[in-house]
Amino acid sequence: MSLIEKTKQYVKKKIAPDFHDKRIASLADLRLAAVLKRKNPYLFKAKAVISAPDLVKQLLLAHLSSQEETLFGAFLEGMAIHICGYAYDGRKSTTEGIDLEFIRNGMQFVVSIKSGPNWGNSSQIAKMIQNFDRARRIAGAGTHVVAVNGCCYGKDTNPHKVRGNYLKLCGQDFWQLISGEPFLYQEIIEPLGHEACQKNDAFEEAFARLHTRFTADFTRDFCHCDASIDWEKIVALNSRAKALWNP
Repeated sequence: MSLIEKTKQYVKKKIAPDFHDKRIASLADLRLAAVLKRKNPYLFKAKAVISAPDLVKQLLLAHLSSQEETLFGAFLEGMAIHICGYAYDGRKSTTEGIDLEFIRNGMQFVVSIKSGPNWGNSSQIAKMIQNFDRARRIAGAGTHVVAVNGCCYGKDTNPHKVRGNYLKLCGQDFWQLISGEPFLYQEIIEPLGHEACQKNDAFEEAFARLHTRFTADFTRDFCHCDASIDWEKIVALNSRAKALWNP
């Protein structure tokens, strides 16, 4: 069986439990107060959100969007490690901040995997560079180590990063590096839709139930008697200090 076929089988087997099912299960763990505390109330007020159902829906969608990015990013990282295991005996690294390591053409590659190219600020990039330097020290002076920031999608027209001495390989370049297959980046898109319709129906049903319950709770706890939103109470929950800071 070819690497591409093995990859497709892996995706079809893992996409439901590692993404869809966890996405649905995450709804059961949500609490209204926790969502309100994590999101910026000033933003929603500035957007002129005036009804409880609308505000609750926007809060839920904003929360779930960031959570889905995290879940899917973890799935992609696991898939990349699995693919590289087929192709080059790659494995999950034990070095802090390094996700994948493997040997190809006599060179040891250490890879920090990110979902897309615009993933971090200057401090986070500096931390990644420190992790690459640590990996080089662990490998020893006699080993040719190539450090790679691998991004699962996107492009970077300047892959050779002088500051930090690493490669930033995105999209097709990343998937080809870890698999040896130039068109793997296209082949993995189709099996990602496996069971998507059925799982999405289940998610929408669970989301609707949660939206109804949260709207009732929100109306009871964060609305005035005329059903208008009590923004001051929301801001107090979100931002009130336990004690005023005295400089």
